[in-house]
Amino acid sequence: MLGASLTIGQIALTVTDVARATAFYRDKVGLPFLFEAGGMAFFNCGGVRLMLSTSNTGTAYSSILYYKTPDIYAAVENLRDKGVVFEQDARMIAKMPDHELWMAFFKDSEGNLCGLMSEVR
Repeated sequence: MLGASLTIGQIALTVTDVARATAFYRDKVGLPFLFEAGGMAFFNCGGVRLMLSTSNTGTAYSSILYYKTPDIYAAVENLRDKGVVFEQDARMIAKMPDHELWMAFFKDSEGNLCGLMSEVR
């Protein structure tokens, strides 16, 4: 079955200003910058490539990216120290049988909603 063997190779995120968004994801979020090509910027996000580009229509549209972190409190503090404003502080979303799922939400430089997620045991 093909679906079981598929993994995410790249996520495209549209932005209105590639340079500004590149600085945000590189300097504030701390994603490793890979390269620029054709007005697009590429980052490594745990083995999944994140592509930033403008849309053909001139408006940005987004998926919500959830960044997995082992310590959500340290991640929130680190981003706040870099000037990132959170829409919602870290809080428990669900209690699972073997862990609690915690999330916190912030917007990037382009207004896209992003999430931090942590499985707290």
